[in-house]
Amino acid sequence: MKKSKKIEIEELNLWYGHFQALHNISLSIEEREVLAFIGPSGCGKSTFLKTLNRMNDLVSSCRIQGNVLLDGEDIYSTHYDVNQLRKRVGMVFQQPNPFPKSIYENVAYGPRIHGIKNRSELDRIVEESLKKAAIWEEVKDTLNKSAFSISGGQQQRLCIARALAVEPEVLLMDEPTSALDPLSTGKIEELISELKKEYAIVMVTHNMQQASRVSDKTAFFLNGYIVEHGNTKTMFMNPEKKETENYISGKFG
Repeated sequence: MKKSKKIEIEELNLWYGHFQALHNISLSIEEREVLAFIGPSGCGKSTFLKTLNRMNDLVSSCRIQGNVLLDGEDIYSTHYDVNQLRKRVGMVFQQPNPFPKSIYENVAYGPRIHGIKNRSELDRIVEESLKKAAIWEEVKDTLNKSAFSISGGQQQRLCIARALAVEPEVLLMDEPTSALDPLSTGKIEELISELKKEYAIVMVTHNMQQASRVSDKTAFFLNGYIVEHGNTKTMFMNPEKKETENYISGKFG
């Protein structure tokens, strides 16, 4: 089945005050695919990720030029509903950040905000979301317990369930396993491979092996530019640019 483009980025430039953090970024993100962003710290990966659901709106000095199109519509146009955007493009952060509520209420929170009040409907959404995040069997008997009562790896999967509960189309992940132990990391990676059957997933990772394991395509960032972007296996086995080869082989970063 041919995949269609979910997000298209055209000539994107971004400034924080007078500092230009992103330069002429153009790429597309397809449905049911994992795109990994790699590159050294401070190279623009997370900044770019946040442009995809307008998290940078929260930074007053931020200025953007170019287009970010979700299903062909520019998300930076003045009439675009940012709340609707963040429903369609969910985000999972580096550190697990559950709300100080029960496991159940963490997942039900988003659907409630978007108008779902019926308890049986909320029950269904909570169960489905926790199952999709591969944590239902571990928490189904303790849904009323605090989200802080479970392990860090479980909290991160709970945060993924919380993002899935509002039925997004794209999932952004900013180093989702960097705070986790190897066992929890493995579970999240397995989960990403399952979730890409339904969602477009964009993830930032410092872990080169992780990018090679879970992503279909990779974009290598350096100093606010995309140096190289393409099929992950091709890039790791036979990079086109010397900078990419040096980074992948560990000569810098």
